[in-house]
Amino acid sequence: MRVLSIAAVALTVAATTPGVAAQDVAPPEVDERIERICAEAEEQYVAMFGKPSAEEPLPVVTMYRNVFCPVELEIEAGTPVRWVNVERRTSHSVWFRALGQPESERLFPEEVVEMTIETPGDHVYLCGPHWETHTMIGRLVVKP
Repeated sequence: MRVLSIAAVALTVAATTPGVAAQDVAPPEVDERIERICAEAEEQYVAMFGKPSAEEPLPVVTMYRNVFCPVELEIEAGTPVRWVNVERRTSHSVWFRALGQPESERLFPEEVVEMTIETPGDHVYLCGPHWETHTMIGRLVVKP
């Protein structure tokens, strides 16, 4: 597993950033298709890392078939989150666009990015290459 250099970067910008559009996108509704994709993503995670993502010391969001799993995650401010690409071929990224943050590096299969979110609120994030065409959008609810 390779953790990219953005690891442990705190997002501490104000809720509204001048020049950046408000959170004008929303994650998809969780339906049977997304539930099935997320179950497959967890199977991929176990195959790659030898244990369920729930056994990791921090919350894990998998990226699989153009879906963030879970689509929505609730955490306490200051809790690190790990995003993991469990695809076999496709790259993904994590981008808190509405917070004015740069897009992460592309994550190739089995690669990881970790971020610590300090700003309480409802934060929508995107996969840079797949949010417009595949609605690969997630939500991180950060409690104070």
